[in-house]
Formats: sequence, C-alpha cells, structure tokens
Amino acid sequence: MFEEGQLYSAVTTDADGLVQVHLGENHPGFTDAAYRTRRGEIASAALARRPGDPVPTIEYTDEEHAIWRLVSAELAPKHDKYAHSEFLAAKDALRLPTDHVPQLAQVSEQLQPLTGWSYTAAPGLVPLREFYADLGRSTFNSTQYLRHPSQPLYTPEPDIIHEVIGHGNQLASPRFAAITRAAGEASRRLETDEAMQFVADVFWFSIEFGVIAEDGETKAYGAGILSSYGEMDEFGHMDIRPLDLHAMGTLNYDITAYQPVLFRAESLDHLEGVVGHFFETVDDDLVARLRAEASASA
Repeated sequence: MFEEGQLYSAVTTDADGLVQVHLGENHPGFTDAAYRTRRGEIASAALARRPGDPVPTIEYTDEEHAIWRLVSAELAPKHDKYAHSEFLAAKDALRLPTDHVPQLAQVSEQLQPLTGWSYTAAPGLVPLREFYADLGRSTFNSTQYLRHPSQPLYTPEPDIIHEVIGHGNQLASPRFAAITRAAGEASRRLETDEAMQFVADVFWFSIEFGVIAEDGETKAYGAGILSSYGEMDEFGHMDIRPLDLHAMGTLNYDITAYQPVLFRAESLDHLEGVVGHFFETVDDDLVARLRAEASASA
C-alpha cells in the first residue's frame, strides 16, 4: 500500500498568486531554478482552468520536444520486445507523434474515435476519489510537464511521457480501456477510504504494473512499466506471481524503486475475468472480506 500523494510533488499558490511546485531534495531538478519556474508555469495553467474551458495549451520548448523525441525513440524497440500484443496494436492505432510533445487536446482527438476516452490537465496530484470518478467518465487526468533534462530516461514522478505514452497507448485498446473505466466506476459504489485504497492498489498492480503471459513469455501491459526505459529491462527478473486480489490489494510496496513483485495474468481473458470482474462488482463488503482473508492467511 502507498500514499497517492507520494507520487507527485506538492503544488501551492501563495498570497500573490504565484504557483510553486515543491520538488523533493532527491529530485533531479531540485537545484535547477529555471526548471522549478517552468514547472510552476505549467502547473498554473492547469490550476487556472475553469469548468468548461478547453484543456490548456502548453508552448513546449525545443528542449522539451527533444526529451520527448529521445524517450520515444528509446522506448520504441523496447515496446516491440517487451509489450503485450494488445498494447502494441493500440499504440499502432493511436499513432502518437514521436517528434514533438503532443497537446492533451490532440491526444484526446486521436483517442476518442478509438475508445471514447479523453484527457484533462492536472497540476499534479488529483485527490483519489476525484481521479477515479473521472476514470469512470472515461477521462484521464494528466500532468503536462516533462522530466528534468539531466535524466531524460528517468522520472521520480508521473510526467506527460508516463501519462500519454504509458496510459494513452493503453487506453487506445478497447479492452484495457474498459478495465480502466470499470475501476473508475467502482469508486461510485465505495463508501470507505479502505475500500477505495484497496481498489487503487489492485489498479497499481494491474493497469500500472501488470504483466501477462503471451506465447510462452511474460509481456508487460502496465503503463508504469511501458513508460519506463529501465523497468522494461528488469521486470522479467522480478518475483512474478499469479493474479491474487488479496495480495494485490494489501501488499506493501515502495514506489521509488523498481517493483520487486508483479502479478501475471495468463491471458487477456484471464485479466478481464479476474481484475476486470473485480472492478465491475467490488463494493465495501467485498473489500472487507478480502482484507479479512488476507489477514487470516498472513
């Protein structure tokens, strides 16, 4: 289990209206004043948006476009090697640009005809229930900033590369999109914070860091793996376990390191039958039973 807020740098607005993004001391951009200012500018655009307004357009710099190009080029052969065929087919259908950072409105325009999903802009952390409620409406909250240029193949927090190359390509698959939407719709039935966190943790070990058997190999479909240059080389060596909702919803894990435990579906049908069905039917009573069973077997 983890705290969702750990994933994102805190964003604050002072009395003069200045938006600041508070990077941790171990963040590559912590001592880079220009990067911190840029992060604040991008966050302020999302914060200034009002209901009904279009998603903010960010005028990306040449350096930011160069980061996108580099990461797109480096991830492509790894996707061919490590990604599940369903993800690859969705990626081919979505056809994200590889030479420039796309605007979220552009991603939505290409995604909606495929699965009905769209993107909206977030300055950073979106409260858990708000994030999942939007998933239930086929809307993905995405950051718009890019990782620090000193480490283009690494990010300590979700940036637009993770949100779009990872999740956007995934959401271009009708089957992965349906599982994601079901997780969001589940939030409407859940009253307790414990049940909401359980669903979020199952989501972490599936939509974010899920793997699946295909043609005798273990392939990745999770957005967290498929947007990470390093994680794709490592996931096959991790402790890969069968799908287990008890464990997926209660296992402690560290989001700052490669995930040492992964849960594998034996097919896409198996994933839909276990994880998809769980999201479609989960309620507070079911989570209470699963947590009790996990405690009893510990």
